[in-house]
Amino acid sequence: MSMGTFHGLEVAKKALFAQQRGLYTTGHNIANVNTDGYSRQRANFTTSQPYPPQTFFKPKMPGQIGTGVEIGTVERVRDQFLDFQYRIENSRASYWAKRSEALSRMEELLNEPSDNGLAKTIDRFWQSLHDLVDNVDNAGARSVVAQRGLAVAETLNYLSRSLQSIRMDLRDQIDVSVGRVNSLIRQINDINEQIAKIEPHGLLPNDLYDARDRLIDELSNYFNIRVHYTSSSPGAPEIADGLASIELLDSRGNSIGNGVFLLDVRGVGSIKDAINELYVEYGDDPYKSVSKIGVKGYEGIDDLALLDSIGQISALARAYGYGDDGMEEGEVNYPYILSELDKLARELAKAFNEQHKAGVDLYGNSGDDVEDFFIINGDGAEITAENITVNPNILKDPNLIAASLPDQGSRNANNALELANVFDKEIANLKDSSIRNFYTLLIGEIGVKGQEAVRMKENTEILRTQVEEQRMSVSAVSLDEEMTNLIRFQHAYNAAARNITALDEMLDRIINNMGLVGR
Repeated sequence: MSMGTFHGLEVAKKALFAQQRGLYTTGHNIANVNTDGYSRQRANFTTSQPYPPQTFFKPKMPGQIGTGVEIGTVERVRDQFLDFQYRIENSRASYWAKRSEALSRMEELLNEPSDNGLAKTIDRFWQSLHDLVDNVDNAGARSVVAQRGLAVAETLNYLSRSLQSIRMDLRDQIDVSVGRVNSLIRQINDINEQIAKIEPHGLLPNDLYDARDRLIDELSNYFNIRVHYTSSSPGAPEIADGLASIELLDSRGNSIGNGVFLLDVRGVGSIKDAINELYVEYGDDPYKSVSKIGVKGYEGIDDLALLDSIGQISALARAYGYGDDGMEEGEVNYPYILSELDKLARELAKAFNEQHKAGVDLYGNSGDDVEDFFIINGDGAEITAENITVNPNILKDPNLIAASLPDQGSRNANNALELANVFDKEIANLKDSSIRNFYTLLIGEIGVKGQEAVRMKENTEILRTQVEEQRMSVSAVSLDEEMTNLIRFQHAYNAAARNITALDEMLDRIINNMGLVGR
């Protein structure tokens, strides 16, 4: 069986169209060289079905003749393993970036060591008491003690209120992040719906795949995730990505419980039913810490199990405070620092007031007749860093400062010395440390955790960058490579065109010049 006269033209035409499609694909890559999240595309050439085809009556027809080339598919060049690795490193880097930021704001507020920090303010108060020892009858020295004491109280007030303000900002960030996660899930699901309408027709919606991957990459900022792909239809191409389901993983990359999915299209009746929204609940403790991070439809998991899925939300929740009182052993967060400052203020007031009442003021008052030096400003069951202040009676009349000890001679300043010594006495409720050492240890603890966070932030960013570069080496557009492809497809197109010219000359000879002999 011979081929038709115009078979060669048909083969050349297919070659022209195929090389033209390759040029279009290359041009699309070049146009998107700077598009964020774009994956370069590749035209896959396949030989078209040979002639004659196998049939029931001719299952092994020898000597089949080629019929040319055709574009099989235009697919993305993408490595899902590198995507998975990138998202793991991205969630870790995002976690440590947020944790470092939260601790950095805490360190900047406390501002230690400096001339304006609490430690220096306490030292000035201590020094004013020593000055009073040398000038027990001096009204100016007494006034300085009262004012320096007020400076300590006001510094504690400022630190407490500022820390609470930053903490409320962290809560706002948590709520915004939760809203963003739910928005991303809805957008990913919308793209799933579009893909489900396209793939069954044998098409590959590459640009939709890229848009979905960009959203999934952003989602990995908030949690450690794994993407599961499900075929959209039996009619979809084998290389189609299909529909994406999003599972939350713990910090070790394992499933949480039996699996917690923010988006689950596996076997659902409708894609619209696949969304499981994230939510956060807060407790009723004084600091109203995070009591639950949950996903709708998974109420059976532990209230705080998702804290182990590291990312921005985990870092924010840990800094803000979680659990019954907002604090966990070994965790340096805002509830812990506020609690420690409250403890410092309470023990300072208690020890100082006890020693103050052991003295005698300039009016001869002693014992219960001596005014408390530190009191509560406003309502409150006990003194805290937020409400501590100096007794306004003492501020008006510094002669009420009990600087002398009874029965040790007129106008002695021995109690002023004992009041100064209060700052260096070990106190059981301050971890057996003095007031000054307790605050120094607290600052050191914050500094150590802050350094660790900065170090981990830098390390995870390096790892993320390395994986991202590996992913880019596979998926990103290389202009040098695309220029080479342009030349390759151009030469192939020119060759196919030259083939048509040759066939045209041949057919012209056959049609117009044969059969003229004998005329």
